[in-house]
Amino acid sequence: MANKIETLALKTAELTRQTHELGIPVMILFEGVPASGKTRLSNELLLNFDAKYTRFIATQSPKADDLRYQFLQKYWNTLPAKGDINIYFRSWYSHYLDYRENEIKHNRYKNYDVLKEQIASFEKMLKKDNYEIIKFFIEINEEKRQEHIKQTKENPLMRWKVQEYGNVLPTETYLDDMHQFIKKDKQWKIIDYTERQNAIEKMYLHIIERLEHAIDKHQKQEKHVDGEFTPDFKTDLFDINVDKVSKDEYKQLITELQQRMREIQFALYDRKIPLILVFEGMDAAGKGGNIKRIREKLDPTGYEVNGISAPTDVELKHHYLWRFAKDMPRSGHIELFDRSWYGRVLVERIEGFATTKEWQRAYDEINSFEKMWTDEGAILLKFFLTLDKDEQLKRFKDREQNVDKQWKITDEDWRNREKWDLYVEASHDMIEKTNTSYAPWLVVPADHKKTSRIEILKYIIRKCEKVLWGVKDY
Repeated sequence: MANKIETLALKTAELTRQTHELGIPVMILFEGVPASGKTRLSNELLLNFDAKYTRFIATQSPKADDLRYQFLQKYWNTLPAKGDINIYFRSWYSHYLDYRENEIKHNRYKNYDVLKEQIASFEKMLKKDNYEIIKFFIEINEEKRQEHIKQTKENPLMRWKVQEYGNVLPTETYLDDMHQFIKKDKQWKIIDYTERQNAIEKMYLHIIERLEHAIDKHQKQEKHVDGEFTPDFKTDLFDINVDKVSKDEYKQLITELQQRMREIQFALYDRKIPLILVFEGMDAAGKGGNIKRIREKLDPTGYEVNGISAPTDVELKHHYLWRFAKDMPRSGHIELFDRSWYGRVLVERIEGFATTKEWQRAYDEINSFEKMWTDEGAILLKFFLTLDKDEQLKRFKDREQNVDKQWKITDEDWRNREKWDLYVEASHDMIEKTNTSYAPWLVVPADHKKTSRIEILKYIIRKCEKVLWGVKDY
């Protein structure tokens, strides 16, 4: 038996080297009641996998600071890079049961089923991105389990482990719910740890089967790239007329609105409500100028601005939403994104950086991603700044001629302008498919900078007042 396990361990290690080289991320979950054998099986893998790309993630009951963030934040933050392996000692399933049974954030989650929906969405988008998720549920004879607990309690060096046994869900409740999950998802592999050697053998055999399948699937995968644009595409989505504000009106309104925005910031902090503001739009439409006016009078300790550029090598090795998820605000804080996760369906679609399947499925993935944060109580508002093509040309030339603004114009801006029609269609599709009740888009005409700034500030204040005090939206 020992020789067979050694052979299986070597085979598994070899396959993990292949998944590493091919860039296939692997996530191995261990669930089971305390003292069922999860620790021993996890350690078996840790001793045989390459430590350079293997990580152990333990799920514990959330601490006060954890509760300032979204339910799945820890798992987003610690997603394995492509080719790496995460071993989860308990997982988001235990995390969900902890929330529900201990009524964590019960004022927010009156129906905890929304967290199960988040888990389903999370796993679905990871699997679509070729993450291999291997789930083990460990069972054990109760007599054997009590023997494990007794040994642990009697060992002075292991007494710290006893805290796991005294601070968990009732065994019956945990088992009932996990069996429901297993019944609905045939991907779970149940292993009986009563006989240790047999359990290890079954674990390795299952991992080998899953990794071989993942490698075979990866090697057969075709990467078709096509933005699927429409010849002579037309839309009136961006044909919006607004009354321009005068200089005098602007001076008065901008001061009043910025002061109100500061009051809103303090109210959001007091109520622990996060605010997420997303800015997309044509080049030179004034995204940076609008962000500047929004934050001009805000307390800088309570907000951050994320200027999004091309992903780094590290970011490219993760799921495309990873770099945005880890920068989402904690409760009571404001996060402003100058460009965002919508790059997947804009520049990546236009330039062919994403495959056809990747950008096409991104609409639903983004909707699910945004809902994770609004489920948590975040206010998420999205702005698309639209610009007349002739006005864009004028601004480009002004930037070239103004020494203080020359850094704002690049060869890439001019190259992007040549793809104006493609950008219009991609933007139209983006707004049509991701304009939701919980994360709405506001299309803002930006030909007149001062007017767009006033319109956006008014909109943010109005939406926040509705959430904070029930003030009627209009």
